[in-house]
Amino acid sequence: MSQAHTKQTDPTQERLLDEAERLFANKGYDAVSLREITAAAGTHLAAVNYHFGSKENLYLEVFRTRYMERARKIQQPLVELEKQEHFTPEEVVRTLAKAFLSGPLTDEERQRHSQLVAREMGQQSKAFQVLSKEAMVPFMELAIRMWQRCLPQEVEPERLKLIVLSIFSQVLYFSFARPVVSLATGRKYDEEFVDQIVEHITQFTLCGLGGGNGK
Repeated sequence: MSQAHTKQTDPTQERLLDEAERLFANKGYDAVSLREITAAAGTHLAAVNYHFGSKENLYLEVFRTRYMERARKIQQPLVELEKQEHFTPEEVVRTLAKAFLSGPLTDEERQRHSQLVAREMGQQSKAFQVLSKEAMVPFMELAIRMWQRCLPQEVEPERLKLIVLSIFSQVLYFSFARPVVSLATGRKYDEEFVDQIVEHITQFTLCGLGGGNGK
């Protein structure tokens, strides 16, 4: 690839990534052909070879760029909170919940994000290595560091990991299972309901922690 292509956005490359992400998310890696992707992007097979080299490389690039860009946006509020000298367990939970539920992603982005990771959970590929190394593990480590700082007493490492995973589980479910939550509650995901969910996750977690004291 030429130096010019590494320094500026190429419209064809962007269209290929956009359409590949949409199709991979909706149908899965094996069910999507390069011809289907190039037809949707209004280009030809040679463009995939030029920009990515193969279907697998295109798939991986979807995760390295599109997925990781969204993951960084979601993580950013927690990154900013960690910079503060003091913060409370309540602030950590509420910030995390808000980042997923009322954060920077559009409904379409949120759907693609959840579909891609769900497919990788079901049948792991090299993309899962990208997800775990560049998104999941760093986010988990960030959350653990913050809990270590704000809990009033030391918690054993294994239990601390379970605490963090429990919080993530709540947040991810309420974020990505919106149709099920709406069906069960009869509520649409408007601003009022999202605020209510964020508060529920926060208080439910603090109660589970014994009022935030780690007991």
